[in-house]
Parts: sequence; C-alpha cells; structure tokens
Amino acid sequence: MSTAAAPRLDGRIILLTGATGGLGQAAAKAMARAGATVVLSGRNMRMLNRLYDVLKDIGPEPLLYPMDLEGATPDDHLQLAERIQDAFGRLDGLIHCAAEFRALTPLEYTDPAHVARAMHINVTAPMWLTAALMPVLKASNDAAVLFVVDDAEHAGKPFWGPYAISQQARAALVAQWAAEMAGSTVRICGLQPGPMRTPLRGRATVEDVDPSLRNPESYADDCVRLLSAEGAAWHGRIDRVMAAQDMPAEPLPAAVQKPAKISLPTLE
Repeated sequence: MSTAAAPRLDGRIILLTGATGGLGQAAAKAMARAGATVVLSGRNMRMLNRLYDVLKDIGPEPLLYPMDLEGATPDDHLQLAERIQDAFGRLDGLIHCAAEFRALTPLEYTDPAHVARAMHINVTAPMWLTAALMPVLKASNDAAVLFVVDDAEHAGKPFWGPYAISQQARAALVAQWAAEMAGSTVRICGLQPGPMRTPLRGRATVEDVDPSLRNPESYADDCVRLLSAEGAAWHGRIDRVMAAQDMPAEPLPAAVQKPAKISLPTLE
C-alpha cells in the first residue's frame, strides 16, 4: 500500500462546470476536502444550494455562479472572467464536467436541435469559456484546465449520435490547446473515467450490468490529482482511468436548511 500523501489543492481557486452532475458533485467534494475554493457553476440552482451546504462543512466556503451553458453567450463567459479577476486576481483551475446527452437515436432521425445542443454544450461552450478565462488562468503560477471526456470506443458505437461526435472533438481539444500553450503556466489535460453510475448513462442503458461500472466518487480523486501540481505530467494528454474499486456514493442532502448565499458580491 502506498504511503504517498494525497495531492492537495490548498489555496487554489477552481471553477467547476456541470457541478450538479454525477462526477461534478463528487469532484466538488473531493476538491473542497483537498483545500480548494470551488466556484460551482451549473443551471440547477436548487442543487447548487444543496451542494454549497455540503462543501462549506468539509472545506473552504465555495462560491456559486449559476449559468446555463446552452444559452450563455461569449460575453457572458467574459463577464465571468472579469468577476473572477476582480474577486481573486487569478484562476488556478478549470474543470469541464458539463455534458449533454438526450437518448440513443439513429443519426437519420436525430432532431437537428439536439445535434446543435450537444455540439454546443460539449464542445463550443467549453472552448468559449476556456478562451475567456485564459487571462485569469495565465495570472496563476500553476493553472490547469481539465476536460472530462467519454470513452470514444464506448460512446462511438451506433446510435450515440452527436454526443459521440462531440466527445471525440472535445478530446481533440486537449492535445491541440496544450500545443498552443508552450511557455505558459497553464497546462491542459483530460480525464477519461471508466463507466459510471450517472443520470447521463442511465438515459442510454435500462439495465446496466457492466462489471466495471463505478460510482462517480471512484474518480473524484483523479480530478484532484490532475488539477494539482502532480498533474503536470499529463499536460497535453488524456489520463484513461479504470477504477479498481467502487467508492460509496455520497448523495446530496434532501434539502438545505437555509438558502446558500454567494459570499462575494462580484460573483452574484
């Protein structure tokens, strides 16, 4: 058994998209426990509030920045960057967990609106957001951008449609953007977790009997590792991880006792 200390994120400011999704929730908790101040972004305010209550009890008080990636414009992303600049002067990490998938459908019959939505949320919006945040990321001495991607072999099977196409494009961003960051303090990497018990996967599988299926908590520490200084070795690459053990699920509390507040006016 390894005696190496777990990676830490003390003092780091990290923005998380898709914070209320399966892996998003698990990663948020792991980052808070590792000492990071997490800026939670998502479109479900009720779930963001519940996650906020959990994080403030296990780590630094988080911040909320509700945003729907589907409707957000490039100017909205720039406004977020300005507010992070005003509040912290830098951003030490960005993790893209948000993903869009509706259902298994033949390409021939896929609703054009679903194609546009999947391509935008899974590829275009992360590109816009990363570009908008690049100045505050470069203000950090050691910043990391982490793209969570799906297994191309699994999601590339028939009927996965625009989700599969967008995930392959998302993976391509890692190597390309990393190659453009030569001489910068910003590193770009990817995480391809194994199959997880998430609502997204549930929309594609009625009865999932995959023996490698794991709870998202099984991959939360990998997010921490890749965002920490230890993740520098993965610059320009995608870490394909298959968890050996299944970690217990950590569901959010049923309700918050009081509304969560956004503690910095600049992030309201």
